[in-house]
Amino acid sequence: MAEAKQKLQAQDRLSSILRRLHAGGTVAVADLAREFSISDMTVRRDLAELERDGLLERVHGGARRSAAGPLRLIDDVEPTFDARAAHNRSAKAAIARAAAQALAGFRSIAMDIGTTTLLAAEALAIQPGADKQQIFTNSLRIAGVVAGRVGEVYLSGGRVRPDEQSLLGPGAINAFAHLNFEVAVLGVSGVTDEGFFDYSIEETEMKRLYLNRSAHRIVLCDSSKFHRLSTTRICALGAVDLLITDAAPPPELESALKGAGVALRIAAPN
Repeated sequence: MAEAKQKLQAQDRLSSILRRLHAGGTVAVADLAREFSISDMTVRRDLAELERDGLLERVHGGARRSAAGPLRLIDDVEPTFDARAAHNRSAKAAIARAAAQALAGFRSIAMDIGTTTLLAAEALAIQPGADKQQIFTNSLRIAGVVAGRVGEVYLSGGRVRPDEQSLLGPGAINAFAHLNFEVAVLGVSGVTDEGFFDYSIEETEMKRLYLNRSAHRIVLCDSSKFHRLSTTRICALGAVDLLITDAAPPPELESALKGAGVALRIAAPN
C-alpha cells in the first residue's frame, strides 16, 4: 500500500512537471524541490526519467521542453484499487457529484468500473428519481452500492477480477452485447490528444462495449490523468460526448477535445 501510494505521488510529480514545461517552456530544480517539498536530488531523478523518455531536455539548474512533440507520460503499472481510491479523493468526489447531476435525466445507465465511477454511483443513488433508473454494470462494488436504492440493477456475468471486483471476459461481454443504453459512464487511466486509455486489455473490451451500445457517452477523469498514456487505447477523443474533470486541461489538450466535439465540464473540488 505504501509503495503504491509513493508511485502515485511520483506519477503526479512527473505529470505536474510536464504541465509546467508546456505552460512555461522551462522548469528549475530549486523551484520544483520547494513546491513538492522534496530534495534537489529527487527532482533531478525525476527530470532524468523524463529525459530518458524523450519528454524534456535537462539544462543547467533545470530542464526545458523537448522539441520532439507533445508531452506525454507513459504509465503502464496499475496501482491497487485502494491506493487509487485514496488518490485525489476530493477531486474525484467533485467529479462524481457533477456526474450524478448529469445522469439525472437518464433511465438506462451503463456504469464502468473504477474509483470515480463508484463515487458517482453513490452520488446517483441518493438523488431524487433514482428509484426510476436502471443501472447496468460489471462492477460488483457499484452493484452493491446501488442495489435497493435505484429502480433496477443488472450485473454482467464473467470472471471476477479480485482487487478491482469487476467481471470480465466473454461472459461479461455476452451478457450486455445485445442491450442498448441511454448513457454510458466510463473511468479511464489517461487522456491525450490520441484518445482515452486504460491499463487492462480485458477491461477495455467492456468499456468499448458500453461506448458502442450507448446513445450518450461520458468519461470521468481527474486532472492528474491529463497527458498520460497507458497500456491500451480505449477510443479516440471523438467517441466521447462529455468529459467531466476537476480542472481545465492544458491548452493543447483542451483544443484537441474541443476539435473532437467533446464537451467539457469542470467540477472544482470544495
